[in-house]
Amino acid sequence: MSVIKPYLQLTRPANIITAIADILAGMAIAQFTFGASPAYWLVLSTVGLYGGGVVMNDVFDAQLDAIERPERPIPSGKVPLRSAAFMGLSLLVLGVVSAVLFSTLSGVIALVVALLAILYDRYAKHSAVFGPLTMGFCRGGNLLLGISAVSPSLSEWGWLALVPIAYIGAITLISQDEVHGGKRRSLYIAASLYTTVHAIQFLVAVNEGNGTMALLLIVLHALMVGRPLWNAFQNPIGPNIGKAVKAGVLSLIVMNAAWCIAFGNWPVALGVLLLLPLSILLARIFAVT
Repeated sequence: MSVIKPYLQLTRPANIITAIADILAGMAIAQFTFGASPAYWLVLSTVGLYGGGVVMNDVFDAQLDAIERPERPIPSGKVPLRSAAFMGLSLLVLGVVSAVLFSTLSGVIALVVALLAILYDRYAKHSAVFGPLTMGFCRGGNLLLGISAVSPSLSEWGWLALVPIAYIGAITLISQDEVHGGKRRSLYIAASLYTTVHAIQFLVAVNEGNGTMALLLIVLHALMVGRPLWNAFQNPIGPNIGKAVKAGVLSLIVMNAAWCIAFGNWPVALGVLLLLPLSILLARIFAVT
C-alpha cells in the first residue's frame, strides 16, 4: 500500500467521486433509464478523464511543486516523473475509449474534455481569466457527458453545462491564491458565482415542479460552501483559502444531488448523496487540492 498510495494521491480520489456524481446528475437530467444500457462506460470514462487530468497537472507542475509543495508525490521522488506522465496519459486515453464504447457522441465529448484538461494543465491555469474558464469547461463537459446518455436531451438541457462552468470557475479562481493567501476581490466574485448557480438550480427545479424539495439540498449546499468562504473573507490566508476550495469541491456532490431532485429522480439523488461520506473519507486520506 505504501508503494501504491503516492500514485493514488496523484489522482485525487475524493475528487473523482465528485466527477462520478456529475455523470449521474447528467443522466438524471436526461431522464436516462438506469439498467437499460451499459451506463458504467460513462462512469469509467469520467474516472479516467478526471484522474488523468489531475495527474498531468502535477506532471506539468513538477518544478514548481519542488519549491512550493515538495511533499507531493513527484517532487518527493515517490513517483518518477516519467511514470506519472505515462499514468496520466493512459488514464485520459481510458476516459476517451470508455466513452466511445458507450456512443460516438459521448466519445467526442470525452475527447474534448481530455484536450481541455491538457490545455488547462499546460497553459490556461497560469491565466487569472482563462484558467477558471477552462477548468469550468472541463466540468461542464463532464455534465454533458452524463447528459449524452440520452443524446436528444443535449439539445434541450445542454445549456445546463454553463452552471458547473460558473461553479468550477469560482473554485478555480479561489484556488489560485491557495499557497500565498487570497484577495478578497476573488472571493467576492466566487460568492457571486455561487449565488448565481443556486438561483439557476432553484428556477429549473421550480419549472420542473420539484422546487420545494430541491430547495432543501440547494440550501444545504449553500451552507457547505458558504461557511468556509466566509472564514476566508474574514482572514484570506492560505489555509482558509484551502478549506474554501476543499468545501467547494466536495460539496459538488450535494449540488449534483440537487439536480437529480430537480428532475424528479429521487433514487439517483439518494445514491449521489451516499457518495458524500465516501468522498469525505477519501479526502482525509488523500489531498483534494
